[in-house]
Amino acid sequence: MTYLRLENITKRFGNFIANDNISLTINRGSIHALLGENGAGKTTLMNILCGLYQPDAGQIYLEDKAIKISSPSHAIAHNIAMIHQHFMLVPQLTVTENIILGQNWNLPLNLKQKAETISSLSKSYNLEVDPLAKVGDLPVGVQQRVEILKALYRQAQLLILDEPTAVLTPPEVQVLINILRQLAANGKTIIFISHKLEEVMNLCDTVTVLRRGQIVATAKTANTNRQELAELMVGREVLFQLDKPAQKLGEVVLEVERIQVQTDRKLLAVRDVSFQLHTGEILGIAGVDGNGQRELADALANLRPLAAGTISKETRAIAYIPEDRQKMGLVLGFSIARNLIMKVFNLLPFCRHWLLQYGIINDSATSAINKFDIRAENPSVKVSQLSGGNQQKVVLARELSGEPDLIIAMQPTRGLDVGATEYVQQKLIAERERGAAILYISTELEEVMMMSDRIAVMYEGKFVDILDASTATVEQIGYLMTGGKVVAREE
Repeated sequence: MTYLRLENITKRFGNFIANDNISLTINRGSIHALLGENGAGKTTLMNILCGLYQPDAGQIYLEDKAIKISSPSHAIAHNIAMIHQHFMLVPQLTVTENIILGQNWNLPLNLKQKAETISSLSKSYNLEVDPLAKVGDLPVGVQQRVEILKALYRQAQLLILDEPTAVLTPPEVQVLINILRQLAANGKTIIFISHKLEEVMNLCDTVTVLRRGQIVATAKTANTNRQELAELMVGREVLFQLDKPAQKLGEVVLEVERIQVQTDRKLLAVRDVSFQLHTGEILGIAGVDGNGQRELADALANLRPLAAGTISKETRAIAYIPEDRQKMGLVLGFSIARNLIMKVFNLLPFCRHWLLQYGIINDSATSAINKFDIRAENPSVKVSQLSGGNQQKVVLARELSGEPDLIIAMQPTRGLDVGATEYVQQKLIAERERGAAILYISTELEEVMMMSDRIAVMYEGKFVDILDASTATVEQIGYLMTGGKVVAREE
């Protein structure tokens, strides 16, 4: 039975058409995937459904009734809820306080009773959460459960999930998939936005592909495959295997000896880590998120002090691609041009006699936009207006512009579509061939294995082993990632 129907939805931002005459039908109780490149119009379309944007043309039908969603509160009144990639939670508040925030309630506020109601709701959907826990103390996967509970508490019948697995570990992803299947079995309708094609094929009933604001295909997942979907998304063949020429190890660029690094709370996150990194080499770091990878990367980039040990670098320039492009990689209120010169704004040719040379800055930015295929009208566009993939390309353009000897890439493809992922990986492979030494940190195991020459497995702040990527297996690395012991090698 049809639950949601969109007819000829169009949305413009100035001269840019984000959604171009989109018509879409979604059945009740189904899990419907929405695929597309970064900037294809997926989030804009969902923001229209959630009342954040108003369409310039077209009509929304819910259960065959024409409706107008003029605000987020109207969306909630129509039982529509969106769970954003970046959670909309207040870390200082408890689970219960976050869930009831914004609801109509009368004084006195009986938090104990509401906590009991939320606890009962969480158990009924296998979303086990402590209703009295402070959200800021919860792991990311549990915070996502809070977001889902918040939607269910508001009686949501249509749940929109935007990149819900981008920050989850593989076990957390499987838990989420089980939860979504149960919700669909109970009659909830789910729109699942993701770039991870294996998850879409595994979870969803139907998939719709957007490209440059238009629908290019809708199909049952049983009748398509990962390669076909990838080609529909980007309009060309996508290579799922990288052509990575063999490289001879060069000189040591980075030498790390028994370093220890603390968290912001003065807890030990990195414990006695030692390794060398050579020119023309990619050393991948595999591990479940939260095992010290972020603290290690920050220490190597001189953003966090050492508690013990030494780091020796034989390098002119270091590039750091941080884990969170929005919080650490970019200044969202700045233009593309300004973000591109943040590391060199006081140097020639961008600055002369303490004055910024705006003509040169804009010309340089235009060149970077063309070279890195950043989808933007001009260099003056604020990076906050770009899609996630294009924001990541701005970070890459800035960090790789000086031909650095050492590149620290922390989750460089997180939240990117298959085309943007392929692009980022090929850029880094090209840097490797140029002779750069690259530390590649990702929770995506297959990605680490494909990119790396050697793989260090990190668990509880330690390197439990460093393996040759050409002979390592998924089972071997997965075992070490979860705390498995290294079997002594024969001499």
